[in-house]
Amino acid sequence: MNRTRVLSAATLLALVATLASVPVTAQAAERSDGFRVEDGRLVDATGKDFVLRGVNHAHTWYTDRTGQSLADIKALGANSVRVVLSTGTRWTRNDASDVAAVVAQCKANRLVCVLEAHDTTGYGEQSDAASLSEAVDYWLEVASALKGQEKYVIVNLGNEPHGNAGYSAWTQDTKDAIGRLRAAGFDHTLMADAPNWGQDWSNTMRENAPAVFAADPDRNTVFSIHMYGVYDTAAEVEDYLGSFVDRGLPIVVGEFGYDHSDGNPDEDAIMATARRLDLGYMGWSWSGNGGGVEYLDLATGFDAEQLTPWGERLFQGPDGIQQTSKEAGVYRRGCSVAYRLDDWGTGFNADITVRNTGEQPLKSWKLDFELPAGTTVNSSWNASVTQTGRQVRATNESWTASVPVGGAVSFGVNVAGPGAVPASFSLDGVPCAKS
Repeated sequence: MNRTRVLSAATLLALVATLASVPVTAQAAERSDGFRVEDGRLVDATGKDFVLRGVNHAHTWYTDRTGQSLADIKALGANSVRVVLSTGTRWTRNDASDVAAVVAQCKANRLVCVLEAHDTTGYGEQSDAASLSEAVDYWLEVASALKGQEKYVIVNLGNEPHGNAGYSAWTQDTKDAIGRLRAAGFDHTLMADAPNWGQDWSNTMRENAPAVFAADPDRNTVFSIHMYGVYDTAAEVEDYLGSFVDRGLPIVVGEFGYDHSDGNPDEDAIMATARRLDLGYMGWSWSGNGGGVEYLDLATGFDAEQLTPWGERLFQGPDGIQQTSKEAGVYRRGCSVAYRLDDWGTGFNADITVRNTGEQPLKSWKLDFELPAGTTVNSSWNASVTQTGRQVRATNESWTASVPVGGAVSFGVNVAGPGAVPASFSLDGVPCAKS
């Protein structure tokens, strides 16, 4: 096996665009309101297992393609998307407003958003690569787009953060990155990519994952292996993934393909093993590859009607996305809203009833809607209400937080100005029906 320089498909795409472990059971130290790790498994905000079934999208090089791409990826059955972002070290920086727009597009398409900082690719070997510390600087700079989105967003610290030189630093660098983000108030599930251009042929991540996980005060880190030419037999795939499962450590295949310049990965074994072990996988990549790895495009020219053989295999084949993907529980929330007005011309009271029509009980909630221009919320009851311009957010009080399946909760507002029923409502980002 060639263990010199192993370039991933992500690295080639980027280049073209710019011309001794001990057994451990991964337990959550503190219950998060969003994604979290429990007993070595990734679970969503509803407390149910969540298995990533998605693809990678190169947003930072194709920002104008993201909206339609995410809609197409969802329509083909994916439950998640790993989005390439740039810190600005190597490519055009994706700022907080752009990141917020990406998150909003993920939510609109009911996709879990795995956001990754791509500039770290091959650090220590790639001369212009960013360090994990620099990636953390970036996450802190765009924190406003991420905090409050823990139910929908997983933060991938940095893509393939060490090449095949200096990778022994991976363990401490990853611990330090996690520690800084936790100290800054990031409660998200964090994802740590392997070194060696993501493929961990040195077993650095494999051997040190228990120590890295234990260093996370939230015990909410998931490990990600990228499977290309190093994983060209079923035995290698099963051995690597099984070693994490056997130790109760959370692992996903964050990238893989059906062929590669460094060898021929066994995509059938990757997908079958992931299904058998209930592990997540995310194929590389939706479209836009170049530099000789165009065959890793899942769709030709970003056209969902023109899936490539790799796209057909991943989405439609055995153990593929359409056979195995299940939408995140947070998106299976259902709601309806009744909005009743008592209007006296210069103001009104609105009695608002939110019914839980979804599959899971609500333990907390936020309802967003828009009032007419020229209105001001004076007071509220049974909910805490804030207003920014026309946008209103109602958040449960402690006595109105719990809503069982089929149950309802009511609150009210007193408003100065003209009365009208809002055009739409969303509960925790999920659109509600009006009743």
